[in-house]
Amino acid sequence: MPELNSEKTRAGRIGWLEDGSVDVLVIGGGIVGAGIARDAAMRGLRVGLVEQYDFASGTSSRTSRLLHGGLRYLAQGRLKLVYQASHEKRILHRIASHLADPLPFLFPTYRGTEWPLWKMRIGVKLYDLLCGGQNLGPSSGLGRDATLGLLPGLAEKSLTGAVRYFDGLTNDARLTLDTLRSAVDHGAVAVNYCRVEEVVPGASGWIGHVRDLSLSGTGFQPVPDGLESRPTSGRVFQVRSRSVVNATGPWGSRLPQSRLQLRLTKGVHLVLDRGRLPVPDAVVMTDEGRILFAIPWGERVILGTTDTDYDGPIEAVRTEPADVAYILDIANRCFPKAGLTPADVLSSWAGLRPLLADKRGGPSDISRAHSIAMGEPGWLDVAGGKLTTYRLIAEEAVDRLVAFLDVKAPRCATAQEPLLPSPDATRGSAIVPPEPSAELVEHYCTREWAVHLADVMIRRTSWHYYRKDRLELADRVAGWMAGVLGWDPARLAAEQARYREE
Repeated sequence: MPELNSEKTRAGRIGWLEDGSVDVLVIGGGIVGAGIARDAAMRGLRVGLVEQYDFASGTSSRTSRLLHGGLRYLAQGRLKLVYQASHEKRILHRIASHLADPLPFLFPTYRGTEWPLWKMRIGVKLYDLLCGGQNLGPSSGLGRDATLGLLPGLAEKSLTGAVRYFDGLTNDARLTLDTLRSAVDHGAVAVNYCRVEEVVPGASGWIGHVRDLSLSGTGFQPVPDGLESRPTSGRVFQVRSRSVVNATGPWGSRLPQSRLQLRLTKGVHLVLDRGRLPVPDAVVMTDEGRILFAIPWGERVILGTTDTDYDGPIEAVRTEPADVAYILDIANRCFPKAGLTPADVLSSWAGLRPLLADKRGGPSDISRAHSIAMGEPGWLDVAGGKLTTYRLIAEEAVDRLVAFLDVKAPRCATAQEPLLPSPDATRGSAIVPPEPSAELVEHYCTREWAVHLADVMIRRTSWHYYRKDRLELADRVAGWMAGVLGWDPARLAAEQARYREE
């Protein structure tokens, strides 16, 4: 098997997939696909994973970056989901502490709302119990004066106090990448910028026809008008596999063999300078039953998220002026002295939630439960769920695969084994973006499969969202990448232009 972590051996990794056969072909390099690849490889299965864009480039880099049980799901009576997510939150804190910082939340309460203080005090204690009494921190109640002492700019009219509870802050794209690194360390082969053209039945399973989209820099990238920039050439290779996992998120219903029916909802997040909203803890902001957050993120604060039905192009999800206005309006009602305007928004991201189809109720009412179904022998559709429960979803999916393949395999160990060895767990793995350096960029290119400038600026580091000098920094990063990957001047210019478009 080739040295799988190096981008210089991309051809070797594709050759390994093409020349042999695998037990499991995972389609989709988001957090669920990465988790399944890791679990299956740890159980001794031969695993291949292909992703049409960059790893984590869809939903898995566009979340609220929270590891949480979901206090609002508790209010909806979805105790099983809250228990599962709370349990998984603690597991991730144990196996990947570098990506699971305990984060206190302040939930202000007001007279005449559906979130009275007495009810919230009971709710957060129940929340702690569903964490097995071992939450990331103990919950507590605060009076009105204590609440204003912590949040002096908070709306005061009808304020009765607040509750304080704990969840976790993560880096969603980094969690995906570190999970993939673990999968590869256990023998999986993962390749980005490879699109599955079709999957057909074979003599002993399935044959995937996959197009390599990275040749000569012709990556499959979104462009401003929402159309797909498809290369006119790009070699198609075949992957033979005994089973296939459809873990493509919002694209899940597009594969012919898929039985999935999805309801896509859009979530938008805004990034502001923390000086404009200096919250010490995350703050829960409510809007007629909906919950939004103000989340401290180093020198920045994240505001979000929206939750609206979406039927546009999956490849071109955008933050619209109406999304910005909606989020800022709620933030200004919660913090009336802040006076936030669109000019305060440093950056934003918009993503899609691939929820299981349910036409009843609004988007926020749809269950975040997951589904694992084998519609055809050896074809597994995986959909729904939350970032927090990805490891559990993977465990259940691989259990199904092991039973179908009828192989002797050890039991799942992903809840016990650290995600990465200690020396690697901190390199480039900060929740807050690291300081840029040529050495770090070389690491992303040679050990983490970065192919394009946006791969580093957006997904490996979040510099695009965090840094005010991101355009100038992008030019420096592009120069560093050119030295590592051997880009000529034309390719360098093309990468800079592509990054600005994306």
